[in-house]
Amino acid sequence: METSDEHVLRTLMRHRRLTRAELATEIGISRPTAGESVRRLAARGLVADTGERTPGGRGRGRVGSYYALSPTIGVALAVTIAPEGVVAECVDVYGDVVGRAARPADPSKVATAISAAAQQARGEDGPPIRLAVVGAADPVDRATGRLVHLPDAPFLVGELDPVAILGRFVDGPIIVDNDVNWAALAERDRHGAGDFAYLYLGEGLGCAIVSDGEVRRGHTGLAGEIAHMLTVGPDGRAIRFIELFGELDLRRERSDGTGARGDKTAIDVDRLLTSDATTRAALGSAVGGVVAAVIALADPREVVIGGPWGPALVAEIRAATERMPRHVPVRAAALDDEPVLAGVRAEAIDRLRALVAAGE
Repeated sequence: METSDEHVLRTLMRHRRLTRAELATEIGISRPTAGESVRRLAARGLVADTGERTPGGRGRGRVGSYYALSPTIGVALAVTIAPEGVVAECVDVYGDVVGRAARPADPSKVATAISAAAQQARGEDGPPIRLAVVGAADPVDRATGRLVHLPDAPFLVGELDPVAILGRFVDGPIIVDNDVNWAALAERDRHGAGDFAYLYLGEGLGCAIVSDGEVRRGHTGLAGEIAHMLTVGPDGRAIRFIELFGELDLRRERSDGTGARGDKTAIDVDRLLTSDATTRAALGSAVGGVVAAVIALADPREVVIGGPWGPALVAEIRAATERMPRHVPVRAAALDDEPVLAGVRAEAIDRLRALVAAGE
């Protein structure tokens, strides 16, 4: 593809519609070059005449035609899978959400919920879906995109395969990653940070390491699974992080409604947020122990606390980390409104734009 063609496509992504003369000015090329590029792209079905015309005549020059990206270039699908529900959005190359659907996330019916949400978001006669990006509240095998069951995970959906489920809706690649990784990337984009550890503290526990602007996923994609790290318990002895919540009576049945009292896997966020000062201090110390381990292994510039209850305990976490030999700043996440979906959506838009700009 000619370099000028890519410039035309990217310029139309920013401005939505332009004449050939305006394209030449924006890009810094001659009008004949812009015209030839538009002709080639129109022949390939990537650019279309909108039917709109500039005013002409009476000293205002020739009538110009407005061109825009063809509606047939398609959209991208952004999907999140979490205990709160399945959300699917179709986003276009301009970054607009053109379709959205949500479904409950009963673990025994998640596959059906994903299919239904994707179909509704696209619509009956919607544009082709060029690619999909998925964020899941479970560990993800980076080689296959399948969800992986680990002990004490609060959202158990079995060996779910989002790639297979969405394959009938999507014409191109399907990218699946853990929800905490997507939240960390959204935080990176919002705050401009390139080296940090992102702790997600909610019904489940997770961590993402962002180094040089990239998430470090590990060999199989399971880096950051902090639930079973050893930390300090309420009485000062070593304890697995997830077991602390049982000691403090802050666990409840997992999201599939199963689990006897001794088999509760999800953290009770509501009860935790209304806990007393002693409990909050114990939680702060335990998170501080996890932070100490993360600092020792990953050496982040700062630690970001996200999730439904993490930011509410930043003061207690800071108090614990300030006593550590190696101290880094600890702050609450800058993005607290659907951070996972924000990360998934941004990746879907970026990948769609790259496909279109490449003329694919």
